[in-house]
Amino acid sequence: MRGLLLGLAFFGAEAALAAAPELSQRPVPRPGGALVQPLTLDPSGSLPAPAPGAERQAGQGGLAASLRPSLRPRRLMEAARERQVLRARGAVCGDPDIQGEVVGRVAGRIRGCGIERAVKVRSVSDVTLSQAALMDCRTAAALKGWLEGSAKPTLARIGGGLSQLRVAAHYVCRTRNHQAGAKISEHGKGRAIDISGFRLRNGTEIDVLRGWHHPGTAKHLRRMHRQACGPFGTVLGPEADRFHRDHFHFDTARYRSGGYCR
Repeated sequence: MRGLLLGLAFFGAEAALAAAPELSQRPVPRPGGALVQPLTLDPSGSLPAPAPGAERQAGQGGLAASLRPSLRPRRLMEAARERQVLRARGAVCGDPDIQGEVVGRVAGRIRGCGIERAVKVRSVSDVTLSQAALMDCRTAAALKGWLEGSAKPTLARIGGGLSQLRVAAHYVCRTRNHQAGAKISEHGKGRAIDISGFRLRNGTEIDVLRGWHHPGTAKHLRRMHRQACGPFGTVLGPEADRFHRDHFHFDTARYRSGGYCR
């Protein structure tokens, strides 16, 4: 009887071992529904090489993922979206960097004046204008190009950087330099802006009239004046004539001979 029981026990153990390889190949359920494939030895007794991309995938999940800090907390993302909405709401000329309002057609009181599709610009590239300025979108785009390509980089390391442009003139229906019988000024077409000073973030003011020859500001003003030639078709400054001693005149008129810069 004892021999019969031992034989049955041996037979049951052998059958269990024979079934073990089949059981070892079954995936093991993981909480949440994911399946984990168990490791099995190859015929040589070594662990199999990982499948291509397995290490990368492993690094993207599990403990590594749980320890990875959130790069953009939700409140920061929400604040960024709110800023985008506000910028889009105040954008003109199809550019969020140009903030203002659409005005539409502006009729001139004399022939040759007026703007077909005017905008009133309050700020450009996060630089405010001391007064909202009427102009067309081509002039607004030129102003942005000059601010980002010259004015902001030039003043970036002074007083915390550029904060505001002091606007001396924008749209006004008049002749050039207010001279009787002269041609209509580009100001009368919404294509010009006059800038008489620059305000920095620490409150410092750089005045074109006083700063043009001042040792601390002359090189900055002259650089910004020179680099405006390109974005704008006409650039006039303190050395152009007696009418422009205290400001920069920028307009988007184009000439066959190229830009007119003095």
